[in-house]
Amino acid sequence: MFRKGEQQLEKVLVTGAGGYIGSILVPKLLRNGYAVKAVDRFFFGIEKLQPHPNLTIIHEDCRRLDEGYFHDIDAVVDLVAISNDPSGEVFQKVTNEVNHLSRVNTANLAKKMGVKRYILPSSCSIYGFQDKDTIVDENSETNPLTVYAKANLKAEKGVLSLADDNFTVTVLRQATVYGYSPRMRFDLAINGMIYGAWKNHHIPLMRDGTQWRPMVHIEDTTDVMWEMLEVDAKKINGEIFNVGSNRNNYQLGSLANEIADALPVDVEIEWYGDPDERSYRVSFEKIEEVLNWKAKFSAADGALQIYDMLEDGMIDKTEETITLDWYKNLVKWQAIIKQVDLYDGILEIEKSAVK
Repeated sequence: MFRKGEQQLEKVLVTGAGGYIGSILVPKLLRNGYAVKAVDRFFFGIEKLQPHPNLTIIHEDCRRLDEGYFHDIDAVVDLVAISNDPSGEVFQKVTNEVNHLSRVNTANLAKKMGVKRYILPSSCSIYGFQDKDTIVDENSETNPLTVYAKANLKAEKGVLSLADDNFTVTVLRQATVYGYSPRMRFDLAINGMIYGAWKNHHIPLMRDGTQWRPMVHIEDTTDVMWEMLEVDAKKINGEIFNVGSNRNNYQLGSLANEIADALPVDVEIEWYGDPDERSYRVSFEKIEEVLNWKAKFSAADGALQIYDMLEDGMIDKTEETITLDWYKNLVKWQAIIKQVDLYDGILEIEKSAVK
C-alpha cells in the first residue's frame, strides 16, 4: 500500500460517513487501500454506502462514542455535522452538541487510544462577513455569524489544542461544496442553481449577487482529505488549511452567469430574499504551496455533471435532498411512530403477541 509520508495509515474511522461528503470519501478511501469504519446515524439511508470487504458499518450517534470504537484505528476524519446554516438555527442545541462538543470528544478519545491523525473538516463560513476588498487567509480574524459557523470554530479550537508530536491534528476549512453525491443535496448554492436551471430554466439567487463565496467540488475536497492521510505529518500538524481554489472564488451573480452559460438551455436569474450579509473572499495559497495541490473542477464542470444526471433521471429533488426538510420530517415521524408502535410493529406485529 503506497503512502507518501513516513507512517502507514491503514485503518480510518470516518464519522458522518453516510452524509453528502462521507458517501464520496468512504468509497474513495476503500479504492485506495484503506479499511474504513463508517460511523453514522444514517438519517439519509444506509444504502448510500455500498458493501465492501474492508468496510465496517457502525450505526451509532457521535455523541455516544467511547474508547472501544478507536481500537486499532490509525486516523479519524471527523465529518459529522448538523449541516448548513438553516438547520443550525432550527436545531441550535443539537448543532452545538454534534458540531462542537462531539468532535472535541472524538479527538480526545482518538488521542487517548493512540490514533495517529485526526482531521476536522470545518467550513470557510467561519469567516462570516468581511470587507469586500479583503481576501482572508488562515491567519485572518474570524467572524462567524451563525450557530453552525460558531460551533465549527469552537470545534477547531478544541481539537487543535490536542496536537503534539504523537497526535497530528489538521483543520480543513472547506469552501461551499458542490457536485454529485449518492446523498444528494440541492440546498447547496451551486447544486440548487443547477436544479432551478434544469427544472424551469431559472436560477434562484439570493440578493444582491455581489456577495463573495468560495466554492469547491466534492471530488476536490475529498481528495484533500485523502491527501491529509498520506502527507508528511510535519507539514500539516496543528495547521489550518482553506480548501478550495482562487478560480472558484465567486461573486454569486457572476457564478450564476457562468452556470447559465455552461448549460445547453437558455436560463434566467430569479432573485429572492433580503441581501445576504455573508460575504468572504478566501485565499487558497497555503494548501497549494504546502501540499502542491490544485483543484481540478470548476463550477461549470459541476453544473454539466448534475444537469446531465437530472436529464437522465438518475437524480431528482426530493425532501431528502433538502437537509432541514428531512430533519423536520424525521422528528415528525418519530413522534407519530412513538404513539402507534406496539409489539415491535405498526401494522404487522410480533407473532407471539397475537392471541
